[in-house]
Amino acid sequence: MRRPRNPRGRISARRTALAATATLVLAVCAPAASNGARAGPPAARAPALPGSATPDDGLSCTLAPGPDTRMSEGMPTAPGYSRSTGTVHALTLMIDFPDTPGEGTARQRFAEFFPRTAQWFARGSYGRLDYRPAAPVDRWLRMPHTFRSYGIERGSTFEPGYRKLLRDIARAADPLVDFRRYDLVNVLITPNAGPPAAHTVLSVTFAGNREAPRADGVPLANVSFIYSRQDDGTGSFAANGYRVLPHENGHTFGLPDLYTAQGADHAGHWDVMSEDWGAGNDVFAWHKWKLGWLTEDQVECAARPGDSTYAISPLGRPGGGTKLVFVPASDSAGYAIEVRTNEGNDEGVCRPGVLISRLDTRADSGEGPITVMDATPDSGGCTRQPNVHPELSDAAYRSGGHLDDREHGLRITVTGQDAGGGYRVKVTRSA
Repeated sequence: MRRPRNPRGRISARRTALAATATLVLAVCAPAASNGARAGPPAARAPALPGSATPDDGLSCTLAPGPDTRMSEGMPTAPGYSRSTGTVHALTLMIDFPDTPGEGTARQRFAEFFPRTAQWFARGSYGRLDYRPAAPVDRWLRMPHTFRSYGIERGSTFEPGYRKLLRDIARAADPLVDFRRYDLVNVLITPNAGPPAAHTVLSVTFAGNREAPRADGVPLANVSFIYSRQDDGTGSFAANGYRVLPHENGHTFGLPDLYTAQGADHAGHWDVMSEDWGAGNDVFAWHKWKLGWLTEDQVECAARPGDSTYAISPLGRPGGGTKLVFVPASDSAGYAIEVRTNEGNDEGVCRPGVLISRLDTRADSGEGPITVMDATPDSGGCTRQPNVHPELSDAAYRSGGHLDDREHGLRITVTGQDAGGGYRVKVTRSA
């Protein structure tokens, strides 16, 4: 699920709701057996790296999931989530209730998210995810009970309200929909059901859900519920408000929330799993690798002792070249190095450069599993975009910048920039 984000005056008042968020994520994002929605294997995951796990290298770059995590940054992603490469069929249903009839037409609600969501995934995956939304019911699907009767509020768990709602959705759609044809389900709820997003964000995903009801013989294990509308900080509907759906669908692919239950933000606006309001953003290179969007020859593993140098091309730019250098620090943690520029989905980047982030696969969803290392701490950031946390917006390193991890004998140094916008990086391991 996602949390509200608006640094222009509403963050502190809304952070208290986040304690419920962590409980919800842990309760509903547990791995499960494959949902069987479509034939074929789950999403392509981390490619094998030659030598990355051999004794000579010491440490592996494909960090395993933490033993006590339900949705972590580890690889491979557990079964039960939707595939994230190839053709993904997303069933999209627009629903309303007797006490909150649909606001506008169902087709208008669908158009708030499509085709932009599909385009966002196409850009971010370099065409490796062919996301195909389908709305076979081209009208509001009326639920048999009032919205109030389901008892849904922020922090609501799957039982009992969402189970009841999902059963009602399946019954109402069953004569019109063959659920076996789809990999995941999007439920777009009429925006007048529940509070405005500026006050309380209800949007939530139940992913890898073992307890999901079945329809047409398949479990509805990966379902995103989208409520209300995001505003742009002025009271108007945000042009980029559709990105709540890529965030929620990120959970159906097995990606965790990057913020913490206490309201801390360690990843800033560098990944849609952290912030999906404000100017457009992409996802971390690690997530692209985890989702199968980077190929084996686009990832380098800096596991050997001594000095290693790498040329890294901008993450948002299609084409070849190294997009991710990973530096393992232990069997559960390490540093991801990537170059972020104003390309692809990254229109909100105000300080292009080398982004270095620390991963901890022992941290669960909602526990801050990725921390961006800030090249300019306490600067106040370089963005004044509404709904964007500013401090980490200028976190990228430039030529001459370096990061030291003395505990693990690591130094990462940005040695230069090439004419095409890429950067050269040296990784030094003392052992």
